[in-house]
Amino acid sequence: MTNTPVVASEVSPAPVVIGEMPDDVSTVFTVKVAATLVSAAVIVAALYFGRDILIPLAFAFLIGFALSPAVTRLRRLGLPKIVSVGLVVTSLLLFLAGLVLVLGVQVRSLSEQLPTYQTTIRAKLSDLRTQLKAPGFLDGAMRTVDVVQKEVETPQDPATAPQRVEVVPPPGSQVENALIWLGRTVEPLATVGIVLIFVVLALLDRTDLRDRLLRILGGNLHRSTDALEEAGKRISKYLLMQFVVNVSYGVPLALGLWLIGVPGALLWGVVAAVMRFIPYLGPMVSAVFPLALAFAVDPGWHMVLWALAIILGLELISNNVVEPLLYGSSTGLSAISLIAAATFWTALWGPVGLILSTPLTVCLLVIGKNLPQLQFLDTLLGSMPALSPATRVYQRLLANDVEEAIDIADGEIEKSSVVAFYDTIGIDVLRLARADYGRLATAEHRLRVASGMDELLSELREEHPASPANHPKVVCIGGKWEIDTIAAEMLAHALELDGIAAAAVPMVDATTRSIGKLELDDVSVVCLSYFSHEPESAARQFCRRLRRRWSNIRIILVVWSRPAQILASETYRELGADEVAASITEVIGRTRRMLPQLGNEPERAAIPSNDKERLAALHGTRILNQALREDLDAIAKRAADAFDADVALITVIDHDREIVIGQNRVVPGLDRDELDRAVLPREAAIGGYIVAAGESLLVSDTERDPRFSDNPVVKALRQRFCAGAPLRAPDGFVLGAFSILDAEPRTMDQREMGLLEKLADDVMESIGETDGGKKADVDNETPGEASAIIGQQIPE
Repeated sequence: MTNTPVVASEVSPAPVVIGEMPDDVSTVFTVKVAATLVSAAVIVAALYFGRDILIPLAFAFLIGFALSPAVTRLRRLGLPKIVSVGLVVTSLLLFLAGLVLVLGVQVRSLSEQLPTYQTTIRAKLSDLRTQLKAPGFLDGAMRTVDVVQKEVETPQDPATAPQRVEVVPPPGSQVENALIWLGRTVEPLATVGIVLIFVVLALLDRTDLRDRLLRILGGNLHRSTDALEEAGKRISKYLLMQFVVNVSYGVPLALGLWLIGVPGALLWGVVAAVMRFIPYLGPMVSAVFPLALAFAVDPGWHMVLWALAIILGLELISNNVVEPLLYGSSTGLSAISLIAAATFWTALWGPVGLILSTPLTVCLLVIGKNLPQLQFLDTLLGSMPALSPATRVYQRLLANDVEEAIDIADGEIEKSSVVAFYDTIGIDVLRLARADYGRLATAEHRLRVASGMDELLSELREEHPASPANHPKVVCIGGKWEIDTIAAEMLAHALELDGIAAAAVPMVDATTRSIGKLELDDVSVVCLSYFSHEPESAARQFCRRLRRRWSNIRIILVVWSRPAQILASETYRELGADEVAASITEVIGRTRRMLPQLGNEPERAAIPSNDKERLAALHGTRILNQALREDLDAIAKRAADAFDADVALITVIDHDREIVIGQNRVVPGLDRDELDRAVLPREAAIGGYIVAAGESLLVSDTERDPRFSDNPVVKALRQRFCAGAPLRAPDGFVLGAFSILDAEPRTMDQREMGLLEKLADDVMESIGETDGGKKADVDNETPGEASAIIGQQIPE
């Protein structure tokens, strides 16, 4: 690679003078920081001094979250609200009363048996005392310390030594003692009563409380609704999973203790399950009781060792298998934020704060995710990475820590592939370098990025070598700047890994003399790499001189910054290029079509190996029944409106065609079959890719995707965006797709894709209910009946 400096701007940037912050800006910043600190101090003080009121409220809402699903289910059965709440609360109280009764019997039995264990306890303690008194390896050192201490200490006259005086209060009357004990008993009972009242009120007035919270949050009603919904889902799932985890720990513990003969095994299993609601300390405290009892019961040490082995084994299984399997990312909190939250809430509210720490912190996390003013909470508490992989690599290069940048790259490649890393992360690193040039980056930073990327690419070439090619068919050339050449090297390596003989050449000037030194006689395709937002002039000159020397060569203009004036028109042909691309994947696809030895047919969706069985499953359902057409059209219209898309299609893939069984509107230019359904050839069907892969499909811009840029169906539909979810039958076969299309390029986040997949699943579930519940009469059912069946499954 040449030593040309990294350049990322057409015009040399003016010198940047770094001075002190202006006085007015500094004053505003200071005031904001002071206001934030004062607000935080006030909030913390309010939480601390108001704990007597806030703790019962927090417990009430936490219990309300756990009981709300049961109340909702009873309401759906037609019971009045007050009856539903009464039944749920009464059931909870009866369950707790029964549990206390059973545990009371266990405690009474243990209290009767404890005196019989005194002999065993005395014998073991005597044995331990004897062992401790035996000479040990520290005895000599301890005697030396005692001698030195006696020599240093000065004896004091007993007559002048201070005497310790203890003031003993007079014994209180029986009435006073009774009042003291009554106060100690009534206080927790009163707290429980307050919590119970709050729970009932929260369940009765749940909708009113929700409306008031929405009013308090204010602002964007959509964002506030999402915040409440997400908080409810996360906390409810956390409580449910916590209950399942605790039960899965307590039941085996009780069974194991019963098998080895520890008295009160059921009691200790319940205690362990309940104590695990207290993070960190609960499991340790609950383990003390069965271990102490095993120590008291067994004259030897076998029962203690077995009890310890059972507890440690269950802890290992629960912490490393059960909890990761059930919890997943239910809370969305990072491990360090969980520990910090436990410390913070315990300092404020004591042991009760430790119990409530996770649900309360989840609420803070959700608020931070949905309120722009508090997004720092999402960054501090959330489990999602604070920086994108590209930003992490770029930052490591700026810090001259190439080794860690390589480690990050290796980790991302393990999740996908080298080509995917180059396309989604490597190019983004260069985009960040270009954006910072002349604005923030210093000369040292630019050199660190350039040399670091060289080392990174060299390491990746060594770790992921491609088949050597003596005569490359594709040459990748950096158009103007060094980052253009670095991108060209990524592109060449990606082409080689895809089986295309390619090479990258150092950046050259677009002069006739420099271009004449290139060895392109046996080269079929040249890829010109540009990061400039306006590469027209340089690209036109480069292409013209290339064609003057090699008239038959094919040229792909790669514009990494995606300038709209080139991508959205035929401008690239006026510049002299044959194709234009904006990503590595797109370049690979267009290159394959240009090389004769690789064939120039457009890429088509593969045929699944079990397609024969899939077709049998397709025709074994009622999904092609015309009676469902009107209802499926209504579902498609609803999806198009919800996703703000031009077209929504519900299609199935038959032997040689794709059949549209539901659409939001009539799409012109499509053929019709004998039942007046729109049909598409299977080899060009969008749903064919979903059937072949068995998973959802997202194409942000069909013109930038080689699979669809020349697809006749896409051209007929005149759509640039496509997203689809599989229509999966109960037996696992993918029968078709639920797709939405739009005339403008766009994207969808993970949540929106999940919603589209849910709609597809609901459609298949509804059709399955039609097959099972009314299969004999499905041919004669009216469209209204089918609509009622499907309408119950699709959410508004």
